[in-house]
Amino acid sequence: MSFSPDIGIDLGTASVLVYVKGKGIVLQEPSVVAMDTSTGKLLEVGEQAQRMLGRTPGHIVAVRPLKDGVISDYDMTEKMLKNFIQRVTGGVGLFRFFKPQIIVCVPSGVTEVEKRAVIDATMEAGARDVFLIEEPIAAAIGAGIDIAQPSGSMIVDIGGGTTDVAVISLGGIVESTSIKMAGDKFDEAIMKYMKKKHNLLIGERTAEEIKMNIGSAYHRDKDIYMEVRGRNQLSGLPEIVKVSSKESLEALEDSVVQIADAVHSVLERTPPELSADISDKGILMTGGGSLLWGLDKLIEARTGIKVYIAEEAISCVVKGTGESLKSLKHLGRSTNSRRR
Repeated sequence: MSFSPDIGIDLGTASVLVYVKGKGIVLQEPSVVAMDTSTGKLLEVGEQAQRMLGRTPGHIVAVRPLKDGVISDYDMTEKMLKNFIQRVTGGVGLFRFFKPQIIVCVPSGVTEVEKRAVIDATMEAGARDVFLIEEPIAAAIGAGIDIAQPSGSMIVDIGGGTTDVAVISLGGIVESTSIKMAGDKFDEAIMKYMKKKHNLLIGERTAEEIKMNIGSAYHRDKDIYMEVRGRNQLSGLPEIVKVSSKESLEALEDSVVQIADAVHSVLERTPPELSADISDKGILMTGGGSLLWGLDKLIEARTGIKVYIAEEAISCVVKGTGESLKSLKHLGRSTNSRRR
C-alpha cells in the first residue's frame, strides 16, 4: 500500500496550481525559477523567483521554463516540479519512499513530442505514475459541467500561454483549436504599445498591472486611467505616463480579435445539433485570461451567443484535474500515461 497522495497539476505558462486528493488546491505559484549560473544551484522557485525577474545580477538568472503552454527549458521545468511536489508531499524524506501518482493538464493542441516532454519531466521530478488530461476537458469538469451527457458544451480556456477552444460532448472533444495567444501575449502587446506610443520602456510586471487594472477588450462606457512608471527610451531617464483604458483597448485589439476568431472558427465546424445546444446553454470561459475586461462581451458580440465567465475561472482547470484523480483507472494506459 502506498502512503503518497494522488496529485493533480495545472502546469501553466504563467503559474502552477497543485491539487492534492482529499485536500483540494494546496499550492499556487508563478512558473518561474531562479538559479545561480556560476554554480548551477537552484536559488528560488515560484513567488520568490518571480520577484527577481528583470532585477538579477549577471550570475543569477530568473526564467520561465514554459512558453506558449509547452516546456521550453526541460531541466528547469523538472527542478520546478520537483520543488513543488516535495512541498506538497511532506519534504524530501517522505517523498523518497512514497512517490505520488500525478495527473498533469496540457493544452489540447500539444504534439506527441510535447506530451512526452511533460510526462518525462514529471517522472524525473519524482512521480510513480503520470497521466495527462487536456485543458478544455479539465476546465469543463472544474466548472461543474457533466461532460458525459450527449449534449454540446463550449469551453474557452485562456491561460498564460495558450487559448484552448473546444466543443465537448459524451466525455470527449468533438471540435477544438489551440492558439498561442493568451495572457503573456497581452502583456507583450501592451509593452510594444507603450514603447511605440509613449517612448516608454516597461517590464512584464508593469504590463501585467496595466492589463489587470485598465486592460480592455471592448469599449467601456467610461474611460479609466492609470499612472505607469517606466524608462523613457529617448532620454534614458525614469518617467511617469498617464494611460487610459481606451489606449489599452487599442494595444490589445489585434490579440483579442484572434481569440474571437478562434471561437468563431470552432463554431463553424461544430455539428448542427451541438451548435443548437451551445446556443441554448451559452459559451463558458475559464482561465486567468478570461478575466480581461470585456473579452466576454467581444465574443458575445461576435457570435451572438451568451458568454459566461466561470465563478473561479483561474482554478477551474486544476479543480477538474483534481476531480479526475477519482477516475484514474478510466484514463487508461495510452501514450498519455507512463508508469515506473
